Amino acid sequence: MKRLIWILLVSALPLLAGAQLSSPVPGGIPSGTGAGVHGANSPFAPLTDRGDVVPWSLLTDVKTRNEKNRILPIFGMSQMALNQKTQRIQGFMMPLEPGEKQKHFLLSSVPLTCGFCVPGGPESMVEVKTKSPVKYSLEPVVVEGRFLVLLDDPYGLYYRVTDAVSVK
Repeated sequence: MKRLIWILLVSALPLLAGAQLSSPVPGGIPSGTGAGVHGANSPFAPLTDRGDVVPWSLLTDVKTRNEKNRILPIFGMSQMALNQKTQRIQGFMMPLEPGEKQKHFLLSSVPLTCGFCVPGGPESMVEVKTKSPVKYSLEPVVVEGRFLVLLDDPYGLYYRVTDAVSVK
């Protein structure tokens, strides 16, 4: 399974170079095009704004640096303030194993529209490890758990939620 995470993230690296956010719109939420941004032609509805979840605009606002053939994140104060605290995240499930119920999956800011495509870079995904299995859904899900900001994850992930539970 670690190999699957690695494959997903390595295939996303070329997308990182093309992902650009435009100037923020009123209210401070960035809009744009590219990986990790919901497209107007998507068959799925975009995520509904919720005040009780961490906004993807905050998670995707990460700079990167190259170090020894690796791309490492440079987090700001706003991302680091989330670290080691209970947080809620809303997103689309990307199963890492077959089955109707999942205990370990990726949560993405945009829906997975192709089984072989990664919808965005590591800034637009959160690894989730749940206490009890969550039923797979094409609809957005919300999980709550201990949020971790990953400074140098061996698989290239930027965020992880552990001890997560599904929230309505």
